[in-house]
Amino acid sequence: MRILYSWLLRLLSPLLLGWMALRARRAGGKWSVLGAARFGFYRQDEGDPGAVWIHAVSLGETRAAHPLIRLLLDRGHRVLLTHLTATGRAEGQRVYAAELASGQLRQDWLPYDFPGATRRFMRHHRPAVGVLIEREVWPNLVHAAVRARVPLVLASARMSEASLRVTLRLGALLRPAYGALSRTYAQSLADAGRLERAGARQVAVSGNFKFDLWPDQERMDRGAGFAARLSRRIVVIASTREGEDAPFVEAIRRELEQRRTRGDDSDRPLLFILVPRHPERFDAAADLLRAAGLPHVRRTRLLELGGDGSTAIEACRDVTVILGDTLGEMAWYYACAQVAIVGGSFAPLGGQNFIEASAQGRPVLVGPHTANFEQAVGDALAAGAVARAADPAQAVRQALRWLDDPAGLGRMGEAARDWVRQHAGAVTRVADGIEDLLARTPRQQPGA
Repeated sequence: MRILYSWLLRLLSPLLLGWMALRARRAGGKWSVLGAARFGFYRQDEGDPGAVWIHAVSLGETRAAHPLIRLLLDRGHRVLLTHLTATGRAEGQRVYAAELASGQLRQDWLPYDFPGATRRFMRHHRPAVGVLIEREVWPNLVHAAVRARVPLVLASARMSEASLRVTLRLGALLRPAYGALSRTYAQSLADAGRLERAGARQVAVSGNFKFDLWPDQERMDRGAGFAARLSRRIVVIASTREGEDAPFVEAIRRELEQRRTRGDDSDRPLLFILVPRHPERFDAAADLLRAAGLPHVRRTRLLELGGDGSTAIEACRDVTVILGDTLGEMAWYYACAQVAIVGGSFAPLGGQNFIEASAQGRPVLVGPHTANFEQAVGDALAAGAVARAADPAQAVRQALRWLDDPAGLGRMGEAARDWVRQHAGAVTRVADGIEDLLARTPRQQPGA
């Protein structure tokens, strides 16, 4: 099946590469879709044998991997960090600039899953161990690692029922790949059961890395200071996905209109922060706000005006929405707000990470579609840290009711912080497991 898969991949490669090029054009950034490294070709002086290789496919996985990468670096390990998307690579470059300069961390593209490309990747980099974040199990990549005697770890792993059904249908292809993993660290007991059914061995429940991802303190301080000087009641609608922006914009328009009709004014007027998940949708979101007649300002404009100073504050005085059109500033957005609505869950897309908002003590509203965070949402609902809304209109109404109840808002925020603290520790458990594998695996030698 793997050989058949490889031939189909070659046959369909013009379509797949065209799709990647289109995605790159829409998203912006440097993707190197046809770059040599994407096919496993490297300059001879680039290799760094014996590093811990961590693959974080895109922005979300790169952020999730931060605490593990930081702990490994602090323990003195060399790290090879690979990505598939430009946003993930840019995030790594931003966060690990010092380590990149010193050579303790290297970055590269993960090659496409062609047999030759993955073999060349292993032969060139010769990592001591590989760590795949969440669910990046590719048949030829795993096969190449096994041939190169590179043990693989699947960390902070998750698998929904839908993903399990697909995996079981492709059992002859994917079951050997999951079975070849040296260790699998699942986010939850339910994930562990599904991963075992998919063929994974040595499965342990370690928890979700996102509980160990504490927000950037400097950005939090700046966001909190900005909100204090602005003196408005703020709701952030974060990580919206395709199909969600329009109903949220309409919900905002209706609520503001109804409040004006009722004469429901306040000394601290409302402000919404809308943060689309993907950069290619920033302009479309701005068009929706203009069509709805909602005065808004882009976060990039505020940065041009000095970021968080008096000029930026003045630019927000007469707007009802800040459009979050930047990357890497989620800590700032959450710090500005008193309530967070987290998208990706109001359309059948599985949900987006809400744990960062909870870590900042923000009461969170999610939609009905949270399969990607099934266990976390269930636990947070039971802890009183999160509530569920049926649709964007209900979410906006509930967020505004919470703003009118400061005492209840404070209790829910403290419950959110406690819930995150209780679930921390996954990163240390996985790092200890990686070091155990390293102790059992012969070290790669230059020229080996």
